Amino acid sequence: MSDVAIKRALLSVSDKSGLVELGKGLAEAGVELVSTGGTAKALRDAGLEVKDVSDLTGFPEMMDGRVKTLHPKVHGGLLAVRDDAAHAAAMEEHGIGAIDLVVVNLYPFQQTVAKGAGRDEIIENIDIGGPSMVRSAAKNHRYVTILTDPADYDAMLAEMGEKGGATSQDFRNRMAAKAFAATAAYDAAISQWFAYADQGKRFPARRAMASRLVTTLRYGENPHQNAALYVPEGPHAVGLPQAEQVQGKELSYNNYNDANAALELVAEFKGQQPAVVIVKHANPCGVAQAGSALEAWKAALACDDVSAFGGIVALNVPLDGPTAEAICEIFTEVVVAPGADDAARAAFAKKKNLRLLIVPDLPDPRRPGTMQVVIAGGLLAQDRDAAAITRDDLKIVTDREPTEQEVKDCLFAWTVARHVKSNAIVYAKDGATAGIGAGQMNRRDSARIAAMKAAEAAEKYGWDQPKTVGSAVASDAFFPFADGLLSAAEAGATAVIQPGGSMRDAEVIDAANEAGLAMVFTGMRHFRH
Repeated sequence: MSDVAIKRALLSVSDKSGLVELGKGLAEAGVELVSTGGTAKALRDAGLEVKDVSDLTGFPEMMDGRVKTLHPKVHGGLLAVRDDAAHAAAMEEHGIGAIDLVVVNLYPFQQTVAKGAGRDEIIENIDIGGPSMVRSAAKNHRYVTILTDPADYDAMLAEMGEKGGATSQDFRNRMAAKAFAATAAYDAAISQWFAYADQGKRFPARRAMASRLVTTLRYGENPHQNAALYVPEGPHAVGLPQAEQVQGKELSYNNYNDANAALELVAEFKGQQPAVVIVKHANPCGVAQAGSALEAWKAALACDDVSAFGGIVALNVPLDGPTAEAICEIFTEVVVAPGADDAARAAFAKKKNLRLLIVPDLPDPRRPGTMQVVIAGGLLAQDRDAAAITRDDLKIVTDREPTEQEVKDCLFAWTVARHVKSNAIVYAKDGATAGIGAGQMNRRDSARIAAMKAAEAAEKYGWDQPKTVGSAVASDAFFPFADGLLSAAEAGATAVIQPGGSMRDAEVIDAANEAGLAMVFTGMRHFRH
């Protein structure tokens, strides 16, 4: 396959970024410019000679511009196999001239939806002629060059400069692949709008999604696995991909996964007093709220400073110097915050491998959306676990009612527990986690592991007793037996928050009463596998 000289170009773009510069470059190379509507006007206003598509086809634009490029003299000029005798004869017979370059970007469908336009305006912004030309040109990339992204205009002119006004097959291959991805993403956005916004279908019969590559990563969970970071096309919540990385080496797959877990949890405290979350292997190992970020850091670290080594830290408030200095006292992989003052940045600058990420905002923990997991032979999709409970939702089921402080600790423990891998048990006291048990095959072991960590912390820091004494304990799902609850009572917990709903609820309630515990049911489970 050989280079193809660019003699005629058809330009029809919605986004006119870089259009004039491209047009001038093409004109200087002797390329005939053919265009439509606003694109032709922009080129003419720049002093360029442009031929209207209507002059090419012999038909005027009609039906409010809906019909202008859907014509054999356009698509014949794009799809003809140039070295096929029959195709060449058809072109000659019908007066169809070859089109060597197509420059198209599509009607702003997603932007129209995002601005809250009415249904009729949204439908009008479904491009028909544009995708048709893109697909025709991309299919025939052996002879035709297709550009769908203004970011490629400079590369196009450079290619022509190197090739004496032509493009190589390799360049056309790459542009064709990009073009088909662009039309696929465009159609995916339209199909999603019809399914979700227009028809209210949560799980449509066919689910099309599109995403854009941000970067490839060094490797995945393990060095033998390849990995990459993508962001969804269209509106989506802000998070780590939109963060400013102030310093530190490249983020890994595991860094992104763990840092996202920390960010999602600390977002639960958005707009509240300072909160610090420490995450290791996607599970929180310490969470606290206090009057200052430094106090919250110290309380969170005290929960399990062994697991915190090499962990991820997230804050709900901008970082200050003293807090940054304290964080630097242990090995930390990533710190995420909605800001950092000069003193904090200076403190972290001494740790060149520590990644500091400044997020533009904390995500909304109650935002809607869909989560998915790939399984062998299929894909599981579900709503985000965006539901939440308040103190008004709590149902007291024991003889003893919880105190005001126990209610606060219950709600704090419950907030953390929803972000801990099941089976999850979280002890909390005075706005800080006292012990966390995660990912066990039974709830009793999670309760015991969390209590064991609390006992180790008490011994290390010289406390009179573990902080599980007088704490509230949260269970992400109901206690199927009383043993898990009794383990919590043995650790010194005085209040329990759990969903309820077990066949043995009465047995568990009796055990709580016998142990003198206050217990509330939420009626809501938060499994996280």
